[in-house]
Amino acid sequence: MSDQIKHECGLAFVRLLKPVEYYAETHGNPLYGLQKVRLLMQKMRNRGQDGAGLATIKLNVQPGKRYISRRRSVSSDYLKDLFSGIYEHFSELPPEQLQDAEWLYDNMPYTGELLMGHLRYGTHGDNSIETCHPFLRQNNWITRNLVLAGNFNMTNVDELFNELVELGQYPKQRSDTVTVMEKIGHFLDDEVQRLYTWFKPDGYDNKEINELIFEHLDIQRLLRRASRKFDGGYVIAGMIGHGDAFVIRDPSGIRPAFYYRDEEVVVAASERPAIQTALNVKFDDVRELLPGHALIIKRNGHIEEVPFTEPRNRAACSFERIYFSRGTDREIYQERKKLGELLAPRVLEEVGYDVENTVFSFVPNTAESAFFGLIEGIDNTLNQRKIGEIQALGPNASPGDLARILNRRARVEKLVVKDAKLRTFISADQARGELVSHVYDVTYGIVRDGIDTAVLLDDSIVRGTTLQDSLITIVARLNPKRIIIVSSAPQIRYPDCYGIDMSKMGEFVAFRALVNLLRRDDKIQLLDQAYERCKFSETLPLSEMQNEVRFLFDEYSAQEISDEIANIVTPKGLDIPVTVIYQTLENLHEACPLNKGDWYFSGLYPTPGGNRVINRAFMNYMEKKNVRAY
Repeated sequence: MSDQIKHECGLAFVRLLKPVEYYAETHGNPLYGLQKVRLLMQKMRNRGQDGAGLATIKLNVQPGKRYISRRRSVSSDYLKDLFSGIYEHFSELPPEQLQDAEWLYDNMPYTGELLMGHLRYGTHGDNSIETCHPFLRQNNWITRNLVLAGNFNMTNVDELFNELVELGQYPKQRSDTVTVMEKIGHFLDDEVQRLYTWFKPDGYDNKEINELIFEHLDIQRLLRRASRKFDGGYVIAGMIGHGDAFVIRDPSGIRPAFYYRDEEVVVAASERPAIQTALNVKFDDVRELLPGHALIIKRNGHIEEVPFTEPRNRAACSFERIYFSRGTDREIYQERKKLGELLAPRVLEEVGYDVENTVFSFVPNTAESAFFGLIEGIDNTLNQRKIGEIQALGPNASPGDLARILNRRARVEKLVVKDAKLRTFISADQARGELVSHVYDVTYGIVRDGIDTAVLLDDSIVRGTTLQDSLITIVARLNPKRIIIVSSAPQIRYPDCYGIDMSKMGEFVAFRALVNLLRRDDKIQLLDQAYERCKFSETLPLSEMQNEVRFLFDEYSAQEISDEIANIVTPKGLDIPVTVIYQTLENLHEACPLNKGDWYFSGLYPTPGGNRVINRAFMNYMEKKNVRAY
């Protein structure tokens, strides 16, 4: 994605099922759990560049000893800083103590059986240490301590916050993270108190009741009660002080979650390949956590995957497949190739099948897998045409004619490379813009002046600013006959409210193109009509709200909007024609059949809160408010 946007966080969870001495004896590493969570986080570092955190819990400690450890970092080199600080506790130990798992467990932090790591990509707010997960809700009752981290955004934070206030709480922040933690914490307190009240009349003393609470705390019931009014996309992991743990996934499966279990360990993470690498296991050994389900690991090691809410129609985020998740997942790699392959007919039509005078390339590197698919699709289509041409030559075809036909293939070159990030140190906008345009560089001498068409594949085009300010300008220096920008994703028309930092209507180049067309055709009053509909929708119950912006896009075809996007991203004064080609929704669904969450393309939100967000985002645009809609 040439337009950089922030997105979903990364979650890593490890539960050791054996005593820590086992891992020292079997794997030669008394810090086995710490090593695994570090590797998981390293392999998912693409999911967060604003900070990282880690927390651990020990299961078998006496009162008065520390059993929860936590460290967080917002350093520029956050992972190195995080683990350097953790390993400092062990750096001066003599070798014999460093290998003594029992001594380490009794005396050192970060040696517990439960470990939770988090990588943060902040979609809003500051990047201070206070906003970095895991969050900790502390209490002297071991069963009421809660450690929480997640990859989520809630669309109804205000409602959840007000519910907490009505319960008598006094939350310190109006953020979805704090609100979710306090919501789960409230029902954790309630469940613990319920069990205490149940067992107390039977004559048990308080220490005995603690043990009974360990055994009987119903995590499934707790999560069902706490999440009843959650509206958003989420994967949330929690660890309770006495040792119970859980990972939950939203009922539409919007955010990704995977897990692996054997007799030694339970591991959960936001991406499958991270688990495969960390545990050295096969693709089929890693399971996807079902939408609306919780993976629950009790203190005694019992493991189950159970529903905690009513699952909805699956709407797993397709952006994960297009761009966000690492392409080392087998399914994601194949889907990205398929996205490129399905674009081949449209691209060939646009260049008139003139591959001899067309140079194909891609930008950025994350578009490489889709580019492989595009070239395969072009070659396959050309091969079908070659068969017909060879047959038309008849049995006496000359070797030269056959060679001319057989040698026709896509010209693939590395046209654009990303250069080192430039810092301007100056304030003049014109000078800064000049330097920004050099973020990318090109390979000179490959494109023939005024003869070749340059085709560049991108994963998606959100704002179009990088195309306009940098990419097209730099490619134009090669003096191609035409520039064609191809997006493996459809047009992004609507805001996301489930974790991706795309919340303001005016920033989407597709929406800007729509407004230009409405203005050109003297239909600008339709914007005012949509605004009134959005205002009225605020008076309706959430369940009755609809996306009041979708009908605006019905005024024009996808091609008309693409043509206007091409006009927008063409730099002023450039006399080289620019064309923009987008993926279709139909092709997206064909390429990613199990991940059809497409609300940012289609406007079809999987939760009621999504419709409210799009309407509010549009009203913010009309009222010239540069704020988030949720």
